[in-house]
Order: sequence, then structure tokens, then C-alpha cells
Amino acid sequence: MRERTLEALGLAKAPRDHPLLYPGAWPTESGLLSGDHLLPLDRLVHDEDRVPVLAVGSNGCPGQLRGKMAESGITSPVPMVKAYVTGIDVGVSAHVSRLGYVSASPFQAPDTVRELFVTWLDAEQLAVIDASEGVPLPYGNFRRAWLPSPEVRIELEDGTRLPGAYVYVNRRGVLHNGTPAPRTHPGQRELLTELLVGSARLRELFGATPEEFCARARADVRLCERGTRVFAEEKLVTVSGLERFVRDQQTGSPGTG
Repeated sequence: MRERTLEALGLAKAPRDHPLLYPGAWPTESGLLSGDHLLPLDRLVHDEDRVPVLAVGSNGCPGQLRGKMAESGITSPVPMVKAYVTGIDVGVSAHVSRLGYVSASPFQAPDTVRELFVTWLDAEQLAVIDASEGVPLPYGNFRRAWLPSPEVRIELEDGTRLPGAYVYVNRRGVLHNGTPAPRTHPGQRELLTELLVGSARLRELFGATPEEFCARARADVRLCERGTRVFAEEKLVTVSGLERFVRDQQTGSPGTG
């Protein structure tokens, strides 16, 4: 058991505490996140009272997930299953997080295959992650969307294909790469360096280095809102292409909304 602790596996540090590490360390294999341990899984599909949710950012980091659950008093384990996902890529959210980083958000990419994690969440766990992404709030950063097959293909390690999965889509869109196409998330330090070099207004707000950016943004909600407005005002934002999958009904089992 000692060998399966998050600390021993190098998965303990959470971006919420170390923003420049965003999205945090992901496991190399599927596992069951149980407290401070990542245990072997006995099966890959967990559809009894659980729903599949794709992790494209820090929700794929066991240290981050552990912190979110512990903060809400949730102790039940979370299955994390490696999957090969065709049809989306990992872009950059068009908002500055009060946790001190610029997070990831998916965008439509029909010919792209990404290795991501499916987290199988029960009702309590799903409510925790929804709240952390701002889903219940009228102007929260993300909306939860059901991505159906065959628009998005999700294949587990054993070849099982899921009929779909939830994912969190940024309400404001994603950042582009200088063309109408979304840009991919290169990691926090590289991303912040590029954003600060390219925008005098962002440097004025957040400083000239990634370290300054994170330090100033953390817990300063008004500053984060100003940074988010700069993204839009400097026309750095485009659509993700996944907006059509977002529905007003965000609760219940797949297909009920």
C-alpha cells in the first residue's frame, strides 16, 4: 500500500496549491483513487449509479481530485480510466482562474486522438466537480455537456467503446492560435509566458513573468475578471465547436435531459 500512495507515485501535488504545475501530474495507468492512494482497478466500466466524465485538465490529476473531494467531505473512491478519445483536443479556457492559472478546455477536433482519463463519478462526486467548475452558477465558467458517440469516440484500454461521456465546456469559448482555430494548451508556464509577451495589458495586470501572474491572480477575483475581459477585448477568443452539445438540463442520467 505504501507504494500506491499519491506521494510515492508522484501524483500528490495539486495545481490548486502549485498553479505553475497545471494541469498537474496524471497517472500512467488506470486506477481507483481512494483517499491518498491510487489502487489497481478490477474493471473499467462503472455504470451502476455512476456517470463517465472526461478529464481534460486538472481533474485528471489525482492530487487535485483528492483535494476537491476532501474539501466537501467526500470519501468515496473515484475510478479513473485511461481512454483514447477521438474528436476533441485540449485547448485553453478563455478565462483566468482565481486559483492562479489559465485552465484547459476541450474543443472540437474531428481527426485528433488524445489519451485522456474518464472519471466515473457518483451523484455526490459529480455535484462536487460541477460546483468546482461553476456549473450551478448562471455565469459560471463551465457548462457540463454530454458528448455522444459517434461525434466523439471514447475507447477504453480493453477496446470497450462508450456511448458518450460528459465534459466541461467553457462558457466563454477558448483562446485561438492567431487564426480562427483554437490553440492547444502547452502547459502553464509556457502558456503564461506566451500570453504575457503578446499582451501589454496582461503584463500591466499580472506582471511580466509566470510567477508574478500566478501570485497576483490567486484569490483576486476582480483581477481575474479583468484578465478574462482582456482576452475578449483583444479578440483572442474563438468558439470551441462544442457549444451545440450544451443543454440547459445538466442533471440526471445521460439521455434524460
